Amino acid sequence: QVQLVESGGGLVQAGGSLSLSCAASVRTFTRYNMVWFRQAPGKERDFVAHITWSGSNTYYADSVKGRFTISRDTAKNTVYLQMNSLKPEDTAVYYCAAQFPSTGRYDYWGQGTQVTVSS
Repeated sequence: QVQLVESGGGLVQAGGSLSLSCAASVRTFTRYNMVWFRQAPGKERDFVAHITWSGSNTYYADSVKGRFTISRDTAKNTVYLQMNSLKPEDTAVYYCAAQFPSTGRYDYWGQGTQVTVSS
């Protein structure tokens, strides 16, 4: 069974940094684009960042561009989200997802990790 397990969330002051990890228990990890989403209380789940299966292309929501960096380590089957200059509005549950490139379908989701940014 495929699992995506996020870690690294926590409480941080505004202006601080956190690094999230998403470990995938799937041998075909390199076939998937990996995507981070977030969901704040009472709001819809929003796109945050995307990295292609090859790692050659990355995409970001405008709200995090220049502050967040997505990366992946194929040897460790892990995708990362480095978050700098955090703002209170970044407070949310962060989820990673595996997207099959040819279909665009999100085949797997993690359970989420809470990020709280205090002002």
